[in-house]
Amino acid sequence: MKNKINLYLFLCSLFLNACGGNGTDSINIVMPDILITSPSSFIVSENKTSIGIASGTTINSTDVLSYSLSGDDANAISINPSSGAMVFKRAPDFETKNSYQVKLNVEAGPLSKSQDVIISISNTQEPISWEEASPESVGMDPGKLNDAFDKIFADGYWTQAALVIKDNKLIYERYRGLKSGEEEVLQNSPTRDPAYTVQERWGLRDKNSVVTSWSTAKSFTSVLIAIGVEQGFISSIDQSASDFIVEWANDSRNQITIRNLLDMQSGLHKVCWVNDGLAPCTRNGNDADIMYVDNQLQPCINREMAITGVTYPWHDSGTTIFESGNYEYNNCDTMVLGEILFRATGKNIETYADINLFSKIGMDAEWWQDNSEDGNYLSFCCIDATIKDFAKFGQLMLNNGMLDGEQIIPLSYIDKIKDIPNNTPENFFGFPNSSYGLQFWTLYQTQIPNVGDFPAANTIYNTEGYDGQFILIDYANNMLVLRNSIYQPSIYATGERKWILKDLATTSNFIASLPGYMGLNVTNPFNPAKFLYDVTQAIN
Repeated sequence: MKNKINLYLFLCSLFLNACGGNGTDSINIVMPDILITSPSSFIVSENKTSIGIASGTTINSTDVLSYSLSGDDANAISINPSSGAMVFKRAPDFETKNSYQVKLNVEAGPLSKSQDVIISISNTQEPISWEEASPESVGMDPGKLNDAFDKIFADGYWTQAALVIKDNKLIYERYRGLKSGEEEVLQNSPTRDPAYTVQERWGLRDKNSVVTSWSTAKSFTSVLIAIGVEQGFISSIDQSASDFIVEWANDSRNQITIRNLLDMQSGLHKVCWVNDGLAPCTRNGNDADIMYVDNQLQPCINREMAITGVTYPWHDSGTTIFESGNYEYNNCDTMVLGEILFRATGKNIETYADINLFSKIGMDAEWWQDNSEDGNYLSFCCIDATIKDFAKFGQLMLNNGMLDGEQIIPLSYIDKIKDIPNNTPENFFGFPNSSYGLQFWTLYQTQIPNVGDFPAANTIYNTEGYDGQFILIDYANNMLVLRNSIYQPSIYATGERKWILKDLATTSNFIASLPGYMGLNVTNPFNPAKFLYDVTQAIN
């Protein structure tokens, strides 16, 4: 009623103004039959059905209005003829259709009025998910797949979970479970925190059980650096690392670029646990021994440049003269990358990942910290998540960094990963023709004489974590192959995910998560190339 009165007053005012307000002139005013008062455009989030309320009015307060829709898209929308409430018959999908146009018709007895209405659909980020389907639906042999999984789940391999995703369909998955008699072994483990049951401490090893990524986290750090570049926090991966690690600004370390760190070519000494402290390594092997200190960041920053022309015990088994720019697998380089991201963005790597990666793909994950006062995040390792959560990252990579129309990982960076040169002298699980760059591994077509097992005939890009945490990305076959070992993170009564390494025999959550320390005998180390070969043989 109020709207009708206001309309009447407006028209009276219009009439008086047109007449000069003194009644001496005359003018013919055509009174509108119906005035449509609802907007001509609406915005609706995808996956929502409610659109809004159509409304109108007439001068006569007793008129009963009736609403209807016409036009090409009218079949997709229902409207209540009395209330004017408009709803989609089926929730809209932005990627399928992002705009609808209808004609709104309002009638009151013999009176009628129409208005074009545009309904725009806004994009809503949807977590990555997969349709479950049979191997046959994507052209794969279920029998051969089953045989491939039988091999890696045999006793002694300690595979906890493995799955295959092809053509955006989950076609095969298997979980080890907690085997009979194993619970008793774990119950008596000297590292079992009494605050937790065996199931809480080591999990049921089913689809809901988390695993620790180990070095697979390095690949996550890599793409977060790329996102930081895209957002303008970092100018490029060729920017000097000393712009952020100011401790390096006034010596030869100022020549180290972020790309050098990504490619593990920093030229810095490896540090190891030597005589109850950290010092340049006196033996060959990776620098996992930085784990034996509470503050794992500072020793990584404090490293000195290695000297070109010197043979070091930590470089290539001490047999090759070191030259600046040599590849050397090095946890510390990745640890520094995490600090660069923190100093560039003002956010620790877990928070930054939550905002820019995890939340977008629907990944439920937690990142470990060291045991320092500040709790530095371990960017070189240790993201806790389920295998399907890790698969979401793999799927994003397989989608070339794109999800729901948003380029989450810059396409240019995906292209850089695909262009990793085949020149790294690495022997990847017995297959010498492999490379490393930008914190990713590549596995090239290789034939090993007298072995009989071969990787797929195309280049595979993959993440690798200690004891067999793998995300294998096969662009040519539009396929992901994932495997996790039985590792289960130690969660302390405080709820902290900190790497505590004092008194190793009883409290170390690293040692406590190893199969041997659980009383389990690892007799058959997992070979991803063999597994991948067996899986690809199932493609018809």
